[in-house]
Amino acid sequence: MAKGDNSKLWSMFSVVAALGAAVVARKGIDKSWQVSTGKKPPENPADPDIEIWEAVAWATLTGAAVSLARMYAQRRAAAYYVKTTGKLPPTLRQDGE
Repeated sequence: MAKGDNSKLWSMFSVVAALGAAVVARKGIDKSWQVSTGKKPPENPADPDIEIWEAVAWATLTGAAVSLARMYAQRRAAAYYVKTTGKLPPTLRQDGE
């Protein structure tokens, strides 16, 4: 496989892993919010009808959980890439590698 093909493959693999992780994390967060608060998660935290504590808690929780899930998925994708190709993905290589 040519170098350019590896780069494209990694880009697609990385994006799919990150998006999948974000979707799964968001569904888990939604369910956890409903169980813990007894209410549906805020659809739009910027809505003035949503209490400020709820908007801040929701934004903090979703931001952290989705970011962590995406990072974990991309790290797992990179590990799989290394396992199958024997080297780091093109975007993670340092100069001289």
